[in-house]
Amino acid sequence: MTAVSAVKAALRKQAIETPSWAYGNSGTRFKVFAQPGVPRTPREKLDDAARVHAHTGVAPTVALHIPWDRVDDYAALAEYAEERGLYLGAINSNVFQDEDYRLGSVCHPDAAVRRKALDHLLECVDIMDATGSRDLKLWFADGTNYPGQDDVRARQDRLAEALAAVYERLGEGRRMLLEYKFFEPAFYTTDVPDWGTAYAHCLRLGEKAQVVVDTGHHAPGTNIEFIVAVLLREGKLGGFDFNSRFYADDDLMVGAADPFQLFRIMYEVVRGGGYGPQTAFMLDQCHNIEAKIPAIIRSVMNVQEATAKALLVDREALSAAQAAGDVLAANAVLMDAYNTDVRPLLAEVREEMGLDPDPVAAYHRSGWAERITEERKGGRQAGWGA
Repeated sequence: MTAVSAVKAALRKQAIETPSWAYGNSGTRFKVFAQPGVPRTPREKLDDAARVHAHTGVAPTVALHIPWDRVDDYAALAEYAEERGLYLGAINSNVFQDEDYRLGSVCHPDAAVRRKALDHLLECVDIMDATGSRDLKLWFADGTNYPGQDDVRARQDRLAEALAAVYERLGEGRRMLLEYKFFEPAFYTTDVPDWGTAYAHCLRLGEKAQVVVDTGHHAPGTNIEFIVAVLLREGKLGGFDFNSRFYADDDLMVGAADPFQLFRIMYEVVRGGGYGPQTAFMLDQCHNIEAKIPAIIRSVMNVQEATAKALLVDREALSAAQAAGDVLAANAVLMDAYNTDVRPLLAEVREEMGLDPDPVAAYHRSGWAERITEERKGGRQAGWGA
């Protein structure tokens, strides 16, 4: 198999998970912007996700968010997804939107509130069992705003206790993915602020606990690809939430702010043996002013382009230059791959998969936007909190 053929084969196997909430209305702290045709139910979200997969061929799973995607019968929802060529992916918990969580959830000083939060996390494991989902994704808004507000070490003990209880409940073939965020909504201390804290908890729990890297959850200048390389080396990289940032946790389309960073991250994934089903590649973005489905398609394509460039790196030439201490030659190998226009290659891959080479144009020609605008009139549109 030629090098290009191998790259094409790898690209055809790529799987990028889309989040159910990205199909709903979203916005800023100031305004949630409604759009025509936005889904009203989890099933309508799956209908839109099926369109993304139909045009890209690499988005076969959809992450759910509980309670935003709560239904009476999760097994029936999984069957509905399969009928549309999809599978239900990660189950995302929500312990940050209830009034009781003002001072935290599993780290709250009140044992009754901690119990309420833990019960929700265990409910999410039950949902995993019903849907066949592999991953439970945990993000905690827990933290403090003022020095002395709470005992920082005690909060870590409470967190560890809750994580251990959830871990014990996980079935065979299931994983817990722990996400971190260095600030917001807590501004003095955040209980899971960085990859080191997440890694420490996961290391103590065991092999079913892994770290998830949200690419927007880092301070300016953070070398995210270094974090990725270390977690892969330790066997603790469970997946990604892909988005991009200019200032803070902007949740913009992946690759929009710094496509070179996305390439560097994907190179470490490829180089470190993380390119495969063991690493969950999920989008986590807020499409506030742009049309939802075309934006998600574009995001999938951005990940594909970064991946293709990473796969094209001449690793033999790079290793030789590194061994020789030739700084410029080594850098040039990476830059040659990054500067390669991979869009024709990806167009060929799509054609070979029986797809239109231009997924966005194909979507616009499909008439789906006009159809859902007409059919989804009335009712309550899905969005933040629904």
